Amino acid sequence: MVEVIPAPARCSWNAAGYTSLDSETALEARPGTEGVARWLRATVGAASGLPFPEADGRDNRIVLSIEPGLPPEGYRVVIDEYPFRIQGGSAAGVFYGAQTLRQLLGPDAFRRAPLRPDQDWDLPRITVDDSPRFRWRGLMLDVARHFMPKEGVLRYLDLMAAHKLNVFHFHLTDDQGWRIEIKRYPKLTEAASWRARTKFGHRASPLWEEKPHGGYYTQDDIREIVAYAGERHITVVPEIDVPGHSQAAIAAYPELGNTDVVDTTALTVWDTWGISSNVLAPTDTTLRFYEGVFEEVLELFPADAAEFSAFVHVGGDECRKEQWSESVAAKTRITDLGLADEDELQSWFIGHFDRWLAERGRRLIGWDEILEGGLAPGAAVSSWRGYGGGVAAAQAGHDVVMCPEQYVYLDHRQAPGEDEPVPIGFVRTLEDVYRFEPVPPRLTPEEARHVLGTQANVWTEVMEDAARVDYQTFPRLAAFAEVAWSRLPAPQERDYADFERRMAAHYRRLDALGVAYRPPTGPRPWQRRPGVLGRPIEGPPPNR
Repeated sequence: MVEVIPAPARCSWNAAGYTSLDSETALEARPGTEGVARWLRATVGAASGLPFPEADGRDNRIVLSIEPGLPPEGYRVVIDEYPFRIQGGSAAGVFYGAQTLRQLLGPDAFRRAPLRPDQDWDLPRITVDDSPRFRWRGLMLDVARHFMPKEGVLRYLDLMAAHKLNVFHFHLTDDQGWRIEIKRYPKLTEAASWRARTKFGHRASPLWEEKPHGGYYTQDDIREIVAYAGERHITVVPEIDVPGHSQAAIAAYPELGNTDVVDTTALTVWDTWGISSNVLAPTDTTLRFYEGVFEEVLELFPADAAEFSAFVHVGGDECRKEQWSESVAAKTRITDLGLADEDELQSWFIGHFDRWLAERGRRLIGWDEILEGGLAPGAAVSSWRGYGGGVAAAQAGHDVVMCPEQYVYLDHRQAPGEDEPVPIGFVRTLEDVYRFEPVPPRLTPEEARHVLGTQANVWTEVMEDAARVDYQTFPRLAAFAEVAWSRLPAPQERDYADFERRMAAHYRRLDALGVAYRPPTGPRPWQRRPGVLGRPIEGPPPNR
């Protein structure tokens, strides 16, 4: 009926035809909806040139209201006789209703200024009733491999909001860069935030970009990002990766590394891709250092009324154990703690921060490797290596975010053939993402309740700028958003033809927003990267 993405649960006509907004249309913001009114004036008002004055008793108005009878993030949009109504079970629900109203107004409502002074702003005479399937509808953005300046991050928060996504997983640290200011450890930004050069393409590529690359967010930048996200009902979950993916931090503070195995003073911020063997030493020095880091992180990312604001992501993935196997200090720690091996040592390391965070009213979440050696009590899992980790965690009573790489790693290529820029991984088309099912059938209903939701991940090793991030992320993020929000049938029963029909309108919205997405017909000439080596994997991905 309407070209809304994500697809709403119910939509019905109140009367045939259309009505419209005009310069006399006012806004009435009832208690709790004032932020939505500000957002409507700043976005739809800017695009349309309509002033949306405060309501003064006139009939021609949009009424924003919170209605406790609706689901918490649910909304109802009623377009018929005056007044028009946007209702929500919470301020977030009203905001999502406003996003739907914007889509109903057409793609020009996504621009920053009016195209014509006499433009019509028609609306179908419909009622939309809607609410999300999943509570956690996330996007992870890796700003460690390639730094995205603050303005780019704010732009992605707007793009998330336009797709009714509500969790921004902020991957801030890795071997190739540290991106957050920690005042007690200034070398993390003085030294760890930049590298001398960067591998161009997959790590097997012979090409290098022979110039320094770096950047970081000041603490005030972080506060701005968190506040901006909050205004759009997005929770920011920071990730500080431990104990692997930590070469940048070790390069700045060599005492954090396994000094009895390698000369950590000779390390630099890593300039290539892959998994570095330089991991954190399991020492009291390291624990105290990262407690100091997390103390500042907790202040910058406060726990508030938002459901997932207590979460802090600690990584825990791909921690190579060679140095621990050779380290006398690590072996001594294993013996003193009565542990079996290095896997249990990692579990102890993660468990330390699980307890430390819990004592401060926070919750740890980590990649599914934290299952190895025993899952830390109270921890939640980001299941990325397929469904298996998430299934094991849910069956053990732990909360899970499903983000299996074979479906929702958006760095994977979107089509076969040589035209795809720097092709990585399996072919994951728009339709593949649309047919992704976050809850595997082998979970019982009780176990499935531990699936908080789902998340798409954008790893940026081969995305050197914002245009490359756009290309890999869109349009697939639109399909993912529908999977996360809408109550779709089983994967093979989904109406992909209808989704494509609605995408025809959505591409025009993305055009208005300036998103450099991959066109359905393939990359534009300037989106290609001829001669830059990727790592395509042939055949279907494993369904594990």
